[in-house]
Amino acid sequence: MAFDVVIRNGTLLTMDDGMRTIPSGWIGVRGGHIRALEAGNGSPPSATLTIDADGGIVMPGLVNTHTHLPMTLFRGLADDLPLLTWLNEHIFPAEARFIEPQAVHWATLLACAELLLSGTTCCCDGYFHEAAVAGAVADTGLRAVLGQGVIDFPAPGVPDPAENVAHAAEYVRHWQAQSPLIQPSIFCHAPYTCSDRTLTAAKAMAGELGALFQVHAAETRFERDQSIQDKGVSPVAHLDRLGILDPKTLLAHCVWVDAADMDAMARSGCGVAHCPESNMKLASGIAPVASLREKGIPVGLGTDGSASNNNLDLFAEMATAAKLHKVASGDPTALNAASALRMATIEGARAIGMAERIGSLEIGKQADIIVVDTRAPHLTPLYHPDSHLIYAAAGADVRHVLVDGTLRVRDRQLLGIDVNTIMERVNAIARKIQRKPVG
Repeated sequence: MAFDVVIRNGTLLTMDDGMRTIPSGWIGVRGGHIRALEAGNGSPPSATLTIDADGGIVMPGLVNTHTHLPMTLFRGLADDLPLLTWLNEHIFPAEARFIEPQAVHWATLLACAELLLSGTTCCCDGYFHEAAVAGAVADTGLRAVLGQGVIDFPAPGVPDPAENVAHAAEYVRHWQAQSPLIQPSIFCHAPYTCSDRTLTAAKAMAGELGALFQVHAAETRFERDQSIQDKGVSPVAHLDRLGILDPKTLLAHCVWVDAADMDAMARSGCGVAHCPESNMKLASGIAPVASLREKGIPVGLGTDGSASNNNLDLFAEMATAAKLHKVASGDPTALNAASALRMATIEGARAIGMAERIGSLEIGKQADIIVVDTRAPHLTPLYHPDSHLIYAAAGADVRHVLVDGTLRVRDRQLLGIDVNTIMERVNAIARKIQRKPVG
């Protein structure tokens, strides 16, 4: 049997239900899907392209369940600030002044380059001018769930808030037919920036269109306290009361949730995006990830946007998550390496409703695959691949990346993307921002 791609001579970390590791094996890809997964490297079948993993780790591409791609433009613009100060005095004004389709296009290309080079093959995004985001993502070959932002204020691309849901619906309908790698979505910013009417209308529209509904929820203590004061219930309980929670809803952050909130989330089947580095940087708190996972709630990892992290390296996010929950609980066995790795792969895919297609190396799944080079001083020796990836490896160690069976990064070089031009264009926009500071 001939293949389009064969990856050989690597340790295969499948991330399947049995967490199988094949110490020396090969993968055969045809038609964008994994068609063979075998032990032994004697004589793999012929292929149009054969990739030698050179003894490295071959694993599913990482899934970033929460980010804002165009916010690479604001990386480092306003650091060391509380969330609401950061948003209201810096980010919202900067977006109003500088976010337009061309800026979104170049900033998104920059984000996609960063994601691919660090081993992320699928991301879940929400922002404004999402049609421009989708066009840029399509140019890079990254797989993505892309949510048009909805907020009850004049926003980039939607100056009249009364049109926010209709605008999002038009975007979803258009992009549902454009690319198999792009899944359009609707993203309400938060319960404190969207009215009940907007939340329910946006969720109803997402349901009608079969799209994922995303929303920030319970990110800060202030948000929780304000919700209890104004509505009598927590942010998650409020969303549950509105009928927002179901398997097609993704809640970002969920830092300030209690047992009743988690029970409601578990009953509904909704997913959660855990963003530890952003939550730490903004001093939002630590999400109760262990409790969420114990209740069977799908929890993925997200970087959040580059303005609050400030990078899109999911390897760094995995390491942070694993260590943070150990120190927070006083338990060195909390969120072990295998669990952190699952959150960045198969559980992340489950949280965004894509576990049947991606997130593990299994026959029939789409070939989103990365090869991690382990021939480096900081990765020597290697005893346990999963803990090695969490506690020693970095995004820069990713050598090859395939998305849907197509090679997108080869020997750490992006294919089909002119990174230097992208960086030049983003820097040119950044110089305009420096000349007209906000905040």
